[in-house]
Amino acid sequence: MLNTYLTHVLKNRWLIIVSVLFILGFATAGIKNLEFTTSYKVFFKPDNPFLLALEEVEDTYVKNENILITISSPEKDIFQKDTLEMLRKFTNEAWQTPYAVRVDSLSNYQHTYADQDELIVNSLIGKHLSLNQQEITNIKHIAINEPLLKNWLISPDGKTTGINITIQIPEANATMGPPKVAEYVRNLTSQFKQNHPSLDFYITGGVMLNNAFGEASKNDIETLAPFMYLMVTLGLLFFFRSFSATIAILTIVFLSILATLGIAGWLNIQLSPPSASTPNIILTIAIADCVHFYVSFFHALHNNVLPDLSPMEHKFNAIKDSLKINFQPIFITSLTTAIGFLSMNFSESPPFHDLGNIVAIGVGVAFLLSISFLPALAAVLPVKVNHSKKNTPSLFSKLGHYVVRKRHILLFVSTIISITLISLAPNNEIDDDSLKYFSPSNKFRQDTEFTTDHLTGLYFIDYPIPALQDNGINHPDYLNNLEKLVIWLRMQPEVLHVYSISDIFKRLNKNLHDDNPEYFKMPETQEMAAQYLLLYEMSLPLGMDMNDRINMNKSETRITVRIKTMTSSEVLVFDKNVNQWMHDNLPQSMIKAGTGGNIVFANIGVSNIKGMLKGTMLSFFIVSVVIFITLRSLKLGLISLIPNMIPAALAFGVWSLLDGQINMGTAAVTALTVGIVVDDTVHFLSKYQYAQRHHNFNAQQSVSFAFDHVGNALWITSIVLISGFLVLTLSDFALNAKLGLLTAITIVFALLADFFLLPSLLMLGQGNKKVKKDIQKEA
Repeated sequence: MLNTYLTHVLKNRWLIIVSVLFILGFATAGIKNLEFTTSYKVFFKPDNPFLLALEEVEDTYVKNENILITISSPEKDIFQKDTLEMLRKFTNEAWQTPYAVRVDSLSNYQHTYADQDELIVNSLIGKHLSLNQQEITNIKHIAINEPLLKNWLISPDGKTTGINITIQIPEANATMGPPKVAEYVRNLTSQFKQNHPSLDFYITGGVMLNNAFGEASKNDIETLAPFMYLMVTLGLLFFFRSFSATIAILTIVFLSILATLGIAGWLNIQLSPPSASTPNIILTIAIADCVHFYVSFFHALHNNVLPDLSPMEHKFNAIKDSLKINFQPIFITSLTTAIGFLSMNFSESPPFHDLGNIVAIGVGVAFLLSISFLPALAAVLPVKVNHSKKNTPSLFSKLGHYVVRKRHILLFVSTIISITLISLAPNNEIDDDSLKYFSPSNKFRQDTEFTTDHLTGLYFIDYPIPALQDNGINHPDYLNNLEKLVIWLRMQPEVLHVYSISDIFKRLNKNLHDDNPEYFKMPETQEMAAQYLLLYEMSLPLGMDMNDRINMNKSETRITVRIKTMTSSEVLVFDKNVNQWMHDNLPQSMIKAGTGGNIVFANIGVSNIKGMLKGTMLSFFIVSVVIFITLRSLKLGLISLIPNMIPAALAFGVWSLLDGQINMGTAAVTALTVGIVVDDTVHFLSKYQYAQRHHNFNAQQSVSFAFDHVGNALWITSIVLISGFLVLTLSDFALNAKLGLLTAITIVFALLADFFLLPSLLMLGQGNKKVKKDIQKEA
């Protein structure tokens, strides 16, 4: 049946080529439908309870999406006339930022004070000030001692300040919005830097985080992809010494990538930073299929020479021989690779679903092209056979004989190394830190780290605090309990800043008691608090109202707690401690779960890893069943589990020494590499089984046969795959970089396991029932 199919393909090779190109052209047209998003919300399912809680807070108050421009004066504090004038001008210009709804800085901070019986509300660095030395001294005293400003918009030493721009990007512009905002702010900052070279400017915030995701992915596409393609091309030329083979393989690769992305576009799959790496992954998998074909093809051209055949007939026979021997293992590896990637749907993070689904589609496309388009293309391309090239097969033949002779010591050493490294794997910590998704050289990370060290934190948690009824936030009991919470929060070592209306109420109470410091406390009655708040709100300028702190019916306020840079587990511990304190010290009516991007990320990390583990276990079971059914051998199916499962365990053992942290990306490596690892095992087992069934070889001879016939292909595919994934380590997006490195390590162990551990297991307990001296001749 397979022979009939191949005869048809070769006979109608031009029809196959044209037809496939036509079909792929239609599939590729779907690329126009692809969209790329940089929103961090794409990492979560729409029904994620933590995301729903975040969106509820965002719908109630102004969103906390922001850009924070940090301005530092290394030599002297920022309370200089020219610096304050610059700050006032920069604040005014910042209002022109696309999608900006609010700008906060020292310049427009609404400072309150009493003038006899009148409440005065003015910008701290308003236009009414001439900024003489006395005024500057007063501004400095107010700013550094105001709890709403200190460690938020001014550092305690007065050398660093910030301008916070609150951004509201419509969902329709979620993709193009962050780059547009980032470009404007960078240009604006650059202009002020030119005019004030003695000052240092840094840009961070949630919008810049979203933009950094997109820029890192775009940089990967523009820099890593060409580098990977160049390296792959040179590698193929080096191994095969054939332009036609290299052209054919690269054609399959590019067609697989384009068709896969096109199909993803037709299916309306949205690309995101994790799924942006799919072309690189598809490239490596498609190459693996093609390399096995061409290694066997050239082997047949060298060895299966019949004098009665024309060169074209000889080439056709070599193509048939290659596909006959590789069809089953390529099918098995394609199926198991697809299963491995589809298991990523057990992740709680949709981008990893998309990554797995797109790559699974790519695996299917690459398989179909490998058994149809590739043989047709090989039939029409000229091929030059280098008959003198005999050294590489003999090298692996020698390796096979060495493994046969040293099988017992190799099994012992492999076992000791495996036990040692696997025992280290539990030392990895399951944790995450979104800032460390980016490399230390990344500008966004550098700016954020400076801001955290010298001003305030990128990470924050919002705690909505409900009252019992409408206007309930004015009740003294509510305000006093709110103050207790704020005082406790400010005592925590993780906290950098707390923003709460309790500070505003205390200041208003003092102001309206002739600025008497003894009245810096909560109003004594609900009526007084309501009057103070109304008076204050009526005095605020346009754009500086209280709707980012108080809901419409005044039945809830929002506390924003800015914290140090922490890992997901540390964020969860901190939030748990806050909730515990609230349950122990506040009325039940005032307790509501904290929310924010950091809380959502922290919680999804745990559920994501649990889901990935479930998916991995299921994929291992399915893969073993597939191998058992296709190879029709329970023994080989069971043995295959060891070299299939061990590489990832060994890689995580090494990872505990190199990094020690398993994040949302590295947690997916086991599922991601299941099919890739199986590729080596299946091809080795298929050749081993072929030798036993067709040549009646014993275990030792079958192992030598497998090395001689598939060793070179395993070596080439592994080197290409390792090289491909190592390219990802150059990514500025550390999530992809770590994924690439850990995957490469896993493939290294997969190759070593199939070269040394698997043969030893196959020969374990096997006697020399029958010996045939010249294995290559029999083959």
